[in-house]
Amino acid sequence: MPARHALGPVRPEWVDHYGHMNLAYYVVAFDLATDALWPGLGLGEAFRAQGLGTFAAESWVGYRREVREGMPLAAGSEVLAHDEKRLLLRHRLFHAEEGWESAETELLFLCVDLERRKVAPWPAAVRAAFAAAQAATPQAVPPRRLALRRPD
Repeated sequence: MPARHALGPVRPEWVDHYGHMNLAYYVVAFDLATDALWPGLGLGEAFRAQGLGTFAAESWVGYRREVREGMPLAAGSEVLAHDEKRLLLRHRLFHAEEGWESAETELLFLCVDLERRKVAPWPAAVRAAFAAAQAATPQAVPPRRLALRRPD
């Protein structure tokens, strides 16, 4: 299993009228996991300084077990696949102390030239970081819903 990043507790404003984390805030928690992952993949500030960015093209979320206000969260992340212009990730959300899984997401990101606002190739160093991350965390479970390319 990949390393886990602490995300902090479920915040009061994330809780809905059912007393558990609202579905919108799972996406927020997964976005925090993406932010924690990016520097290790050569993405983030240095990437933007090159005039490049990452745009999400697709996402899927599967819910396993509810989390409630104050519960500590952690996320594990995996590079599932990548090609010249795409990156497919999985994040899994866990109770940080008890270890059980609350939810998972698959995300498809594109490399984007920020000036042209067009999809562009990943720099070679970034693709190498993707390959190293993928090799370091062999997949126990293949992607459930998303793929680099849609079937014809």
